[in-house]
Order: sequence, then structure tokens, then C-alpha cells
Amino acid sequence: MIVPSSNTCLEPTTSRMLSEIDGVSVHFARVPVTRIGLDPAADRQFGTEPMLAAARSLADAGVDIIAWNGTAGSWLGIDHDRALCATLAEATGIEVTTSTLALLEACRAYGVTRLGLVVPYTTEVTERIRAVYRDAGIDCVTAEHLGLTDNAAFAGVPEARVRRMVTAAGTRDAHAVAVVCTNVFGAAVAAGAEAELGIPVFDSVTATLWRTLRATGARVSGWGDLPWAGNVRNEFQRTVEALLDATGADRTTLRIDLPKLGLQVDLTAAEALRDGVRSIRRDASLDQRRLNTVEWLEKHRELLVQDHFRDDPQPPIALREVYGVRAQMLGPVVRDEAMAGWLSVHSLCEREWGEADRKSLNVAVDAIAQVLDDAEIATRSLRPVVTE
Repeated sequence: MIVPSSNTCLEPTTSRMLSEIDGVSVHFARVPVTRIGLDPAADRQFGTEPMLAAARSLADAGVDIIAWNGTAGSWLGIDHDRALCATLAEATGIEVTTSTLALLEACRAYGVTRLGLVVPYTTEVTERIRAVYRDAGIDCVTAEHLGLTDNAAFAGVPEARVRRMVTAAGTRDAHAVAVVCTNVFGAAVAAGAEAELGIPVFDSVTATLWRTLRATGARVSGWGDLPWAGNVRNEFQRTVEALLDATGADRTTLRIDLPKLGLQVDLTAAEALRDGVRSIRRDASLDQRRLNTVEWLEKHRELLVQDHFRDDPQPPIALREVYGVRAQMLGPVVRDEAMAGWLSVHSLCEREWGEADRKSLNVAVDAIAQVLDDAEIATRSLRPVVTE
């Protein structure tokens, strides 16, 4: 982790989150950062040379991944962080990410396009963040900020104050709330705020650790949904996106009952869309298990391929009239002899699903099964958390 020099939050928080994970260590290098603003002097704190020196010092330790554990890309721009990652990776030969990129990956994994924003920064910095995120396809529908510029002071904001800000930001139909700063103690309030709001709370420190742990498959409990379920969510999303590309469909979704991760079939666990296609992700208006098509899947446990809807089993009227679907394929996901869920492939016009389309759906079903197997192994590998 490359750390802003005046940060006193992320190191102890990261170490606490890692306390239940065997076989993973975290190492830190600091770069001079003391003030957050939009002026040239503030921007120069995030220049390439200090980052390169820090990255090279971490490379000496043989680390597997490097993260710039700071959120400057949220106002300097996503391309700034991508270029930084490319430069550091070329210099060290090690994978590199940033807190901002991790937050955006979390939003993608959870299908978040409406975000509640919590920051300690000034109005000007906050508005710049909103603009940057808007360009990335995420509308910050609410924004709570404190008007601070001194980076060291951010860590002095009481957790109770952070919690109130998170609660206030989780309104106006926000899909999630993000605490965008790695020197604000937001990680500890995430789980409680999620229970209150009913939506994910992404803390920057938590998101960065989640992203850097991805290759290990490790899951961290007690710090909100992202470090616990985020890996599975991310793989689900990658699978439906690959299925969309492979079939040329208009929409692909996954519905699955996975109580340990807070997932159930009446809401999609993942969705991929063509431009201009209406999302179905947050529509829980139907009892999915009682649909004709799902009952058919439950009975036959094989692909349901429908080039049109003139024959039985008939899909729900809402799928046709509200979402405009005219053809579909459904693939059952079977676990321990029970149908845990299914993948759906939708077309907004009648079409003949070819052998390649069916093969792609079967590949996706197998991929979901592998994700579930990996998640079970990761869960079993966790040591129990001992609390006093």
C-alpha cells in the first residue's frame, strides 16, 4: 500500500481487517500528502516520481500487488489513475491498482449507477468528484461533505459523525453509499449502516483491501458486504457480461438464492445490458419461483430455449410488456440437487438461438458453479473471529 504521509486511518484499519486472514501480509510506503484542494500545489503532491519511489521500495519486499491507497483520482480523473497504474506496473513488473479504481469496480460489481457520496473535502473538491464519477456512468445523487482541507484532520472526524453522514447520503434512491477518502474512519460504520439503509456502503479503505485480496479469494467478515460478498458479486458480473458478448443478446441476468451472501432470486445478483436497454436489476415485483418458465426449469433441469413466446411455457406479462423481451434462453444453476438459481439471456426481438448461443449459456452456468465452489472453499479457510 502506498499511503498519504499524513494518513493515520488506513494502516490500522487494514491490519484489523486482515487479522482473520491467514497467509496474507500488508506492507506500507508513504508519499508526502498533507492538503487536499484543486490548486496546482495540491495536485503536485500526487506526481509520478514520489509514487515511483514508493512502488519500487515495496517491490523490494516481493509484494504481489501494489495499491495507491488514496482517492486523488476521484478528482484528478480516472485516466490519471489508470496512467499511474500503467507507469508503476511497467517500472516494477507488479500489478497496480488504486482506491478510486477499486471503488468503481465495486460499483460495477453491484450494478451501482446512483451513489450517495460521503467526503471530508471542500465543496469544490466534492463537485469535481461528482463530475468525474458522472463521466464514469455513476450519478452521485446525494453528497455529504465537511469542507476540510487538512488531510490529517480527516482522521479526527468521529465515527458517529461519519455514520450520520452515511445515513444522510443513503437517500434519494441511492443504490449504494461510498465514503471517498482513505483517512476517514468509515470502514467500522459500514455494516451497521447497511443494516439500517438496506444498501451497500463502500468505504475506500475497505474497497482497496478488497481489490488487492481478490486473487487470494479471501473474504473478510464484519466490515460490510463488499469484503464479504464482493468477490462473488464481481465474478457473477463478469460472467453475465461475457455471456452478453458471446450471444449478442440485449440483456443477461443471474438470479440465485445464496443466503450467506444476502442474495435471493427475486432480485438479480448480476445484470449486463446493451446501451439503451432497460435494467431489470432492482425490480422485485414478481415471485420468481412461481413463474411458468421457472417452474419448467425446476422440473426439467435443462436449458429452456425460446425463439419466440407463442408456445408454452409463457413468460410473465411484465417481461414482455414492460421490458420488451421477445425471445430468451434460461439456464438452471443446480447445487446439491436443488436449483439454486438461473441465468437468463434476453432478446428484444424474436430470434433463433443457435448452437453457439446454447454452448455459451452452458459455459456460463459452469462458470457460476465454479464461483460458488471457490466461495465455499474461501469461507472454510477463514479462521473464526475471536472478540472480547
